[in-house]
Amino acid sequence: MLTGKKGLIIGLANRDSISFGCAKILKEQGAELILTHRSEKSYEQVQPLANEFSAELYQCDVTDEKSVNTLFSHIQEKWQALDFVIHSLAFAKPHELQGRLVDTSSKGFTQAMDISCHSFVRIAKHAEKLMPHGGALISMSYLGAQKVMENYNMMGPVKAALETSIQYLAVELAEKNIRVYGISPGLMPTRAATGIKDLDQLLKNTERKSPMKRIINKEEVGGLASFLVSDSASGMTGQTLFVDGGYNLVG
Repeated sequence: MLTGKKGLIIGLANRDSISFGCAKILKEQGAELILTHRSEKSYEQVQPLANEFSAELYQCDVTDEKSVNTLFSHIQEKWQALDFVIHSLAFAKPHELQGRLVDTSSKGFTQAMDISCHSFVRIAKHAEKLMPHGGALISMSYLGAQKVMENYNMMGPVKAALETSIQYLAVELAEKNIRVYGISPGLMPTRAATGIKDLDQLLKNTERKSPMKRIINKEEVGGLASFLVSDSASGMTGQTLFVDGGYNLVG
């Protein structure tokens, strides 16, 4: 379904990350990929994962504009154009995330907002230049953007800002046939989720309350991503779509 399409997946961390699940399914669908990791320290861990997909691995720190510029210059030189970007990263310092929203520092909140939300806006600006015939942009959200979720705290408002940004970007880029989506996966044991307090208990509660009575997996998120970046989703834009076994209906 994706043969001939070229895409960028930002935020490969390890085998348990959502970005890995997306890369796996998109590669199976025929896409050609560039994957990014943040630092030299993570290279040895993620290089074997990139090799599994015959994908190029590129270091990029989204907080460093020079690093982002270098990445997109490389993509332009290699491919000339880009069909899709999947932005799969978020960050908050543990002591900020695990405390009350009212107690968060301005610096900590701003950092979380910059990495988890505004970096997607910056990436969209770069990607726009490489999508002369249209394309698709995806970022990852969570139900805590729409409902107050236990122990999600500061990231709730941050993800709410991300979902609203997705809507605004969808309208702004529609005339260029660039579609913008959010995917809202259910809680799962990813690296990013390890910062959430009492994660194991929250996972048990999620499984118990979910209509499907199970925790969804990263490949199921990748399945939705593969549809959204394909031509089959050409009439859609601006939505944040749940992959959570129906938990959003009852959670």
